[in-house]
Amino acid sequence: MGEIGEREIVQLCGLSFNKETILMTWLAMAVVILISALATRNLKIVPTTWQNIVEMIVVWLHGQIDAMMGRRGRMLAPFIVSLFMFLLVSNWLGLIPHLASPTNDINTTLGLALLVICLVHVLGLYYKGMHYIAHFFQPFKIFILINLIEEIAKPITLAFRLFGNILAGEILIIVLLQLVPWWMPIPSVLWLMFSIFIGVVQAVVFTMLSSAYLSNVVKEEGHE
Repeated sequence: MGEIGEREIVQLCGLSFNKETILMTWLAMAVVILISALATRNLKIVPTTWQNIVEMIVVWLHGQIDAMMGRRGRMLAPFIVSLFMFLLVSNWLGLIPHLASPTNDINTTLGLALLVICLVHVLGLYYKGMHYIAHFFQPFKIFILINLIEEIAKPITLAFRLFGNILAGEILIIVLLQLVPWWMPIPSVLWLMFSIFIGVVQAVVFTMLSSAYLSNVVKEEGHE
């Protein structure tokens, strides 16, 4: 294992790519696809194993989507569920020896955050037209500056919150493994369990904040 924070950069067509992040991202996607395939391969009325786990996640997320977005939200359900599953798997990959979380790279988290915010603006224009642009100038035209700063801050805070928590957790695990003797694994195991919990929390937080931003433009006015 290299130094903490050290990344292997690959140059292609004048652009720099983080080889580890790309490989781990594809691995996370492959795991999500595999879990989805296992869960939907032999669907049963009484779910078992993978089907049961995935159905619990989907039902819970659908409940959150319905509460936050209303009937239009189901259109975004596949995106929200896929986002949560990808984040969950990505956050946990770094807890496996010799692997790393794609979300410990700011490029990944910022890319996901920008995807969400771009989708917010596209749907805002689709559903509200020019009224969506007009709301940036309310209640007074000078508020355009404050509203633009808020919009810029959204993807930044989304990205850095996820990136910081996942990277910090992986660094602490590496440090504990180096400092604690092999015959006294309890501190490392306890921190590993805590990191699993943090991975779930960060996936939930990112997904719920994304859903909240989307609900502002998707939810119909006058409907609960």
